[in-house]
Amino acid sequence: MTDTLDGRIGEAWAGEVPNGSHINLVLARRGSPTAAAAAAVLASPRPGHVPFLACLGPGTLVRPVTIVVNKSTLDGGSLGRMTWGAAQLGIAQGVLDAVADGTLDAAEAGEVVLLIALWVDPEATHETALRRANRDATRAAIADALAPPDEGAVRALVERREAAANAYYGGE
Repeated sequence: MTDTLDGRIGEAWAGEVPNGSHINLVLARRGSPTAAAAAAVLASPRPGHVPFLACLGPGTLVRPVTIVVNKSTLDGGSLGRMTWGAAQLGIAQGVLDAVADGTLDAAEAGEVVLLIALWVDPEATHETALRRANRDATRAAIADALAPPDEGAVRALVERREAAANAYYGGE
């Protein structure tokens, strides 16, 4: 039997550059291959990319457990402080917002694992704006993961595919 929660994927952007947040999220059911893959991410640091568990404060692990991996390479400067400080706190708050409003079931918090890939702009400077953006993006990514795909929205994407733009693409 397929678990309707395991393997759900969500994405969201919140805030304004350079203090915004881009979140990619995978939901996993404890004991599933998806959760095992998330745990493997936590156990696989590499230079400049250090997975960590989101905490609301020292010694206060967020539930559901949330594994965060940074997409921006940390160099030991302010980006690390912004990632482990403002971004982490915002992510923790966003997860707890989803529990508070019932999007994630508090009774199942021990059975769910979240994996978040986090992008923080290396030019970020405003801790409060960054925290708020991560809170909003995390909450929105959870909602995105749990919402069934809307056929109309998918068709609208198909219709605009030729006019698509991307901030990192400069071609025609």
